[in-house]
Amino acid sequence: MTNDDLMGLIASYGYATSLLIVGEGLRRLFDVQPDLTRKIIHVGAGMWIFGVLSLFDTWEIGVLPFATFIGLNYLLYRYRLIGAMDTEDSSPGTIYFAISVTLLFGLLWRPDGPIDRVPIAAAGVMAMTWGDALAALIGRRFGKHKYQVGNSVRTWEGSLTMFMASTTAIFLVLLLLPGSFFSPLAVSHSLERVLLASILSGALATLAEGISPHGTDNLSVPLVAAGVVWLVMLVP
Repeated sequence: MTNDDLMGLIASYGYATSLLIVGEGLRRLFDVQPDLTRKIIHVGAGMWIFGVLSLFDTWEIGVLPFATFIGLNYLLYRYRLIGAMDTEDSSPGTIYFAISVTLLFGLLWRPDGPIDRVPIAAAGVMAMTWGDALAALIGRRFGKHKYQVGNSVRTWEGSLTMFMASTTAIFLVLLLLPGSFFSPLAVSHSLERVLLASILSGALATLAEGISPHGTDNLSVPLVAAGVVWLVMLVP
């Protein structure tokens, strides 16, 4: 473990603790509803992948914060310790999110090369981070046209938002991340290939979100989005 890895661990756990404090503070002091504070924490946690990419030297240490929160999120969910994140009717989605990020970064992030495929992992995480959060907020606020798959009820307005937000997030990640400070060893692709990967992965991520049972979209969406990007990028 390098000094940068150690500092990365301290920063990661400090950041996560701060997110929970902010979310709980908003709930208790300003009466912000848990469905909103949960999404604030959700987006903040997802965006921390860029902090991880900038701080850690080795992927084995860098995935530890994600892996740790599989267990911590289970305890928080099981005992409803943080009202800003888990209420009585909450799903174990935070656990699934930590699992999906750990899997994607563990499989694809290689900062020491020779090729780093972390943009694919980041694309999957961003599809969930922004797509799911905005879909839930827009769907709850403006959704008028509902549809149901199994026990899951969605709105067409929310699903459209999911597609637009996830496609945009995936496109920006695939376009800007390769060769950048965050992933200097990743291979860049043509604009046409990036656009195709973004649209296809955004569409299938939206489908996964629409048909996944309550909470499991935090697992299915990142994995489906990343899987589609991986396939499109590897096709000659």
